[in-house]
Order: sequence, then C-alpha cells, then structure tokens
Amino acid sequence: MTTATTVSRAEYCLIACADAWRDNGEVLASPMGTIPAFGARLAKRTFSPDLLLTDGEAMLVGLDGTPEGWLPYRQHLTMVSGGKRHVMMGASQIDRFGNQNISCIGDWSQPTRQLLGVRGAPVNTLNNPTSYWVPKHSARVFVEKVDMICGVGYDSAAAAGPSATRFHRIPRVVSNLGVFDFSTPGHSMRLASLHPGATVEEVRDCTGFALVIPDDVPYTREPTAEELRLIREVIDPGGVRDREVRA
Repeated sequence: MTTATTVSRAEYCLIACADAWRDNGEVLASPMGTIPAFGARLAKRTFSPDLLLTDGEAMLVGLDGTPEGWLPYRQHLTMVSGGKRHVMMGASQIDRFGNQNISCIGDWSQPTRQLLGVRGAPVNTLNNPTSYWVPKHSARVFVEKVDMICGVGYDSAAAAGPSATRFHRIPRVVSNLGVFDFSTPGHSMRLASLHPGATVEEVRDCTGFALVIPDDVPYTREPTAEELRLIREVIDPGGVRDREVRA
C-alpha cells in the first residue's frame, strides 16, 4: 500500500472514479472529463478487464487507443437502451436526490446562463447506470433544487413511475472533496468517503443542502503501488490530472 502523503488529491479522485466501474463486467464505459477517462482506463487495466472503451465517435479502442472494433451510433444506442453502458457525466448543478442540470442556469423561459443543453442525460439516467464527476465542489453545483432536470434523480424517477425506475441507478458522485452515494432509505445523497485532506466541515460548507453524513466517514481508499505506477507512468505520465484537480 501507499501512504496518504505520497498521493495527490487528483489521484484520489481518479481512484474513486475508477472504482465506479468495479465489477461492471462487459459494459461500455463512457467517461466524460479527464479524471473519469483516466479512471476508466485504470479500471480496465486492473480490476475490470472486460470494460469496453470507445474513442467517443465510432470505434472501440484498446488501452493504447488503437481501434479494436467498430461501434456505429445505432449500436451505441442499443447498448444504452439495453443497460450495457455506465456513463460518468458532469453536472453544472446536482441536488440531494441526484437530479442533474447541464442545460441552463435560472428560469428556463429566461435563463441567466445557457449551458450545454439536455443532450442525452434523460436517456442515460433512465436506461443505464449513471455516475457523476464534479471537479470543483461548491454550493453553486450542489444545490437544493436544480434549475432544470436533465439527468433524472431518484425522486423524479419515482414520481414518473415504474417505467422510469426500472433501470434507473446512480452508483456514485465523485467530487474533488469526496465520494457520495444514495444508499439511504429516501435516496438522499450521502457522504460515502472523504478524500484525505478534506474535512466533513469543508464538505458541509460547500454543499447547498443537508447531506446525510454518517457518524464515522471513511477516507477514500489508497491506490495500490501498482495502480499508482500505472497512473504516473502509463496512463498520465504528463500529469494532466493535476490541471483538473489542483492540490
């Protein structure tokens, strides 16, 4: 094992993202963002060798980025609708039940800021596991109620009925402060682990709603020596990870 002093915050985030795909089997990993992408590659190199990786366009790729198969858009959609995909998306806003917004800030009829748009978020969240990555945890992102629902949260899925809840699952939310899940009776967001160096008080101050916080919050696990070697020497020797998450 490594010691906490030798591991950067970005590396803890990368490990937490990689663990989102643990035991997923042969599914398409669709990471959005630098840290999630590195996490997916680490997972495939270690504990989830059956993961499928894509170049984001029309090819399945190997660990070195070499094309290994053709993945036309129609086949990609088949995998989505069949639940054979685990996407990790970003979130401009996310609330206590996992509703996510990447479309606009402010009232939909007259927003103060236009963002990406709804994109594939509803289809993703209703058909296959969807996790989230937030590189800068703040009360502007973790809000009491999102301005527009793009990714469907647990309360919204329940309100829509069995057709929405059948395949709906949000395994985890990873931020630069910790890991969060919805393993509570009412599916309200819970602090699952803290990245070493972060504190419960810091997480509370940077969250715009009341998190479920256990009495004893563990730290995000340490990377193994081999995982750390792969991160630093093979997956990201240039240290790009530290540009997305600074110490």
